[in-house]
Order: sequence, then structure tokens, then C-alpha cells
Amino acid sequence: MSLDVLPGRFAYTPDHEAFRQTVRSFLQREGVPNVNEWEKNRLVPKSFWRKAGEIGMLCPTVPEQYGGLGLDFGYNAIVDEEMSYQGVPAGFSLQSDIVCDYLAHYGSEEQKQEWLPRLVSGETITAIAMTEPGTGSDLQAIRTSAKKDGNHYVVNGSKTYITNGQNADLVLVVAKTDPDAQPAWKGMSIILVESDREGFKRGRKLDKIGQDAADTSELFFEDVRVPITNCLGEEGKGFIYLMSQLPQERLSIAIGTHASAQRAFDDTVAFTKERKAFAGMVFDFQNTRFVLADLKAKLQVGWAHIDWALARHLKGELTNEEGAAAKLFHTELQWEVMDKCLQLHGGAGYMNEYPIARMWRAARVSRIYGGTNEIMKELIGRKL
Repeated sequence: MSLDVLPGRFAYTPDHEAFRQTVRSFLQREGVPNVNEWEKNRLVPKSFWRKAGEIGMLCPTVPEQYGGLGLDFGYNAIVDEEMSYQGVPAGFSLQSDIVCDYLAHYGSEEQKQEWLPRLVSGETITAIAMTEPGTGSDLQAIRTSAKKDGNHYVVNGSKTYITNGQNADLVLVVAKTDPDAQPAWKGMSIILVESDREGFKRGRKLDKIGQDAADTSELFFEDVRVPITNCLGEEGKGFIYLMSQLPQERLSIAIGTHASAQRAFDDTVAFTKERKAFAGMVFDFQNTRFVLADLKAKLQVGWAHIDWALARHLKGELTNEEGAAAKLFHTELQWEVMDKCLQLHGGAGYMNEYPIARMWRAARVSRIYGGTNEIMKELIGRKL
């Protein structure tokens, strides 16, 4: 089974589908055979990023003048789908779907020239540092500061749960440049911090329930001096920049989670048809077929919604509430699919040697990152 045989999809052109074949071939050759080792090491090597960059998998929307392919977000979506379906855990979506757009939309010409070609090639791996030990969804409560000192900012603070934290060469740090601003969001900025700056330290590679190879880290900033020119866009506009990119970020999460749910379903259909029970196969039980039929119907509806949301986003029409709804619906469905598919595996589903166990563990965080699903409901509810 593969994603390009799903009937009735309408978001992609033949060029998108040709790109899918390139991406899938690369992942099956360079990614899938190494996943177990990466999970054991709890890190994806930087060499894999550079190989992905060579075939155009990273940041495909970057304009050609900055070393990119100048393509639409549909190509990002193809990468997100295939990475999730193939179970390859590298944090490409953070770089391609989130960080890259911050730099492309709000960066100075100097910042674009310096960083975008490196993001495209995989030479530079990025992270965005928002969450702090005492602050999650309430970004206005962050305590990390960036104080001016001559022609520099001095950054102090700590961040946690940072994706790509161990590998990151460049960190986009959300910090308060005006701690007295009212409301607080008016004093927030995004500061670019290179990993070789004195005072920047990586903390623990955090031990998570799942997604072991997707490194998640603590980061510390102790009197880190960076030039004033390292501010992304205008000082005090950081919160606005973050909010403006949320529909794409949440659509990206929806796409990846739905693809992983499809993989869990496909694997479970195959497992139940091969697993003997009593005089037949697990698939022969009416309950098994009914559960799988219910999931198949929901997955079909989900793909129609993904294509609808993606089409709206490509036209610049996807709203913040629609992005939140996509993230809410598809992450909730992902968990339902994972849990029911694990149940149909029986005791085998609880064994880590079976892919469903890894997928089940990895799925739990989907309803938390990118804004918790409770926050998604609040955002949707405010516009009713």
C-alpha cells in the first residue's frame, strides 16, 4: 500500500506526484533502513539532512534566488505525507514548513542571503525556541530576555521541549525585548542565535514516551551576545509573526498525523489477514471487519478534508480557525486509529518489535504540540 493509490484525491498535480516518487525512493533507500539505529541513538545524523537537501526535499518553497526551487506548499505536504507514512522521524517539517517561512517573510535581505541557501541544502539545521520550563501555550508569559547593549542584544533564559535542539546550528529564540510592554505580546521579538555563540548551551536530550529519534532538548542562554541585526523583522513584532504562520504549521501537523494514521490502518489490515485465530484469521471476525470499516470511512473523509484545506492554503485562504480545526480533527482521529489498530494486534501490539507500538507511542504528543487540542477548541469556539 502507498499514499498515491488512495482514490479521489484532488490536491496534487502530476508534478507533485512525480516529486512524491523521488521523495519515497529516497526515504526507502536512505531513511527506513536506518530508523531502528536512529531510534536507539535518539538522534538523526546531520548527514541525512544534507542528503535530503541534495534532492530538494528541504524548504522547496524558497525562491530560486536564495537557492530553493520556488515551488508551492504542496511539495512540502508531499514530504510531510511520505515522511510520516514511511515512519522516518527527522524534523524536516519544522525547518521546511515553519522556520523557513519566518525567514522568507520577515527576514532582512542579509538574513535571507545568509541562511536560506543553507536551510535548503541541509547545511544548517534550525530550531525555534518558544516553550520554557514554566510556559507552554501562554507565550506572553515567557521570561527569556534580549536586552540591548550598544549594537548587540544580550540574551538570557532557558527553553525546553525544543525540536531539533541537539542538532540545531541556528535557533530562532522568542524573547522579550521590552519586558514592560503592555500588553506583554508587544514586547516580544524573535532573535537569531547561532549555536557557536559564547554562552549558548544545550541541555539534556529529553527522554520521551515516543518519537525517540526526533531529538527534543533543553537550551540555555547565558549572556549570549548577538548583533542587533540578528533580530528577525521588526523588534516587538515577534508575537504577530508567530501567530501569522500558525495556519500552515497546524495544517502541516494535520497532514503528517493523517498519513501516519493511514499507515497504521494499512499495516493492521495486513496483520489481521495473516494472523491466525481459532479456525481462521483475525480478519474473519465480524468485529475486526467492522472496526476496520469504520476507520476506513473516517480516513476517507479525512483525506477529503486534507485536500480541501491544502487547496485553500495554496490560494492563501486558510484561516486560523480552519488550521486549528484541521489540527484538532486529524490528531484526534490519529489517536483513535492508533489505539484501535493496536487493539486488533492483540498482545503483539504491545511489543516494541511491531511497528504499531512505535506508531502508537509517537502519536500521543500530536494532541499537545502545535498548541494543545484544548487550545484549538478555544480558538474555534471564539469564532462561532
